[in-house]
Amino acid sequence: MNIEFNRNEDWMKILWSDARQKLDAIKLGGGKKSIEKQHEKNKLTARERVTYLCDKNRPVIEIGAFAGYEMYEEQGGCPSGGTVAVVAYVSGKQCVVVANDQTVKAGAWFPIACKKNLRMQEIAMENHLPVIYLVDSAGVFLPMQDEIFPDKEHFGRIFRNNARMSAMGITQIAAVMGACVAGGAYLPIMSDETLMVQGNGSIFLAGPYLVKAAIGEDIDAETLGGAVTHTEISGIADYKFDTEEECLDEIKKIMAKTGEPQNAGFNRVAASLPLKNTEELYGIMHVNNGKPYDITDIIERIVDNSDFDQFKKDYGKTIVCGYARIDGWAVGIVANQRLIVKSKKGEMQMGGVIYNDSADKAARFILNCNQKKIPLVFLQDVTGFMVGSRSEHAGIIKDGAKLVNAVANSVVPKITIIIGNSFGAGNYAMCGKAYDPRFIYAWPSAKIAVMGGEQAAKTLMQIQLAGKTVSESEQTTLLQHIKTKYEKQTAVYYAAARLWVDNIIDPASTRTHIAEAISAANHNPSMSDFKTGVFQV
Repeated sequence: MNIEFNRNEDWMKILWSDARQKLDAIKLGGGKKSIEKQHEKNKLTARERVTYLCDKNRPVIEIGAFAGYEMYEEQGGCPSGGTVAVVAYVSGKQCVVVANDQTVKAGAWFPIACKKNLRMQEIAMENHLPVIYLVDSAGVFLPMQDEIFPDKEHFGRIFRNNARMSAMGITQIAAVMGACVAGGAYLPIMSDETLMVQGNGSIFLAGPYLVKAAIGEDIDAETLGGAVTHTEISGIADYKFDTEEECLDEIKKIMAKTGEPQNAGFNRVAASLPLKNTEELYGIMHVNNGKPYDITDIIERIVDNSDFDQFKKDYGKTIVCGYARIDGWAVGIVANQRLIVKSKKGEMQMGGVIYNDSADKAARFILNCNQKKIPLVFLQDVTGFMVGSRSEHAGIIKDGAKLVNAVANSVVPKITIIIGNSFGAGNYAMCGKAYDPRFIYAWPSAKIAVMGGEQAAKTLMQIQLAGKTVSESEQTTLLQHIKTKYEKQTAVYYAAARLWVDNIIDPASTRTHIAEAISAANHNPSMSDFKTGVFQV
């Protein structure tokens, strides 16, 4: 390995180390004191519940760990959106597990909590995965109720999804381990089976204080809606337990008896590890993504036997397409390639720019994968489509639209990994969040924006200074101010906080995340026919 590789490796590992440190703080939820209070009540934390429930020898893929990061600071923050959510295995069955974090504002629902829970239900519906809810929530965070309650993608959508999933035959199990209040009370009752923990679990539309205010009745929480009440009187709950561990053990028993689902039939053979060292993924991309690199060097450290069969290898070189296997699963890979292009003015670095021929090739490859029912993996490091008269006259918009059309109408599962830049229409063409990837993850080196920071800052400065006369030093100061603000919004944490990506991942775990995504997708046997609609040729 050369000095530059080592420098790149140090850069990427520092980025991932910073992400891990942030994640360690996030995992404390509402803080150590809140965790201690939870334990004093003989309650596990949300993360402890998830750890106890999930199989120890299988991957646990967390979704939305950075949700809410540096948001709602005036309200005291909302780490992980007040919810711990994973795609994992329970008694050998791949499931979605969603656990309210009572240490964060008593598990109250912030806007991002609602968005995260809806995302988990979307994952369950798209992939036909069973859902296990571990309920411990005080309900809607009232100071922000207008951003949570009434709209289509707000709180009520969760219960609508409960009903739709039930009709789809998707198993839903709810364990009530703490408060389950007001509208939130419908979630466990709309699940297939409801379990409750005595002494801590409670379900009611209105708690004791509201009951007193509304009708003047004095009653305690346990009598009003505790485990005994709902298993012996109302019949709302199905099981009651003395401890959380007993409750979670019962969920394991239920899942163990659940039948095996039909599958989509995606091709899989015995898995093989990459021949090239996965740990070398840290050193391939250059510091700050500043120089070209060969994307096949990354692909060959992710795929089985480092075997990658390129499609149209010598055509449309700024997008690499080809077939491979990941953990035995057959995949089609679409990846941006950074090149050095020689022109009359000398050499020019092209940061993952999409040319006409590249767009045309990628669109055709996506058609092929849909024809063969092969899941697609997108590796994004793209700054957009090529601009200028030459590209415009060659019909770059037409070819770009052809690629976007193919991505939008693709019916096979799409998994997107943003490894570097994700700018402008390139984000769309390479299956960004708006194009319904089943799962979308980002390396700590990822950046997401309408354009790069330098270009955006100069554009914004020109707009602000239009018609004004300012000194060169003032221009420099303003440019730096705009650039700093803009680049904060392009940072991967900004994207992860808003669930534009499902999580920030260790580059070395990319293979596992893709394999688990395809395993999840294989649970859904129904795929509509592939139709591309109208596009110009």
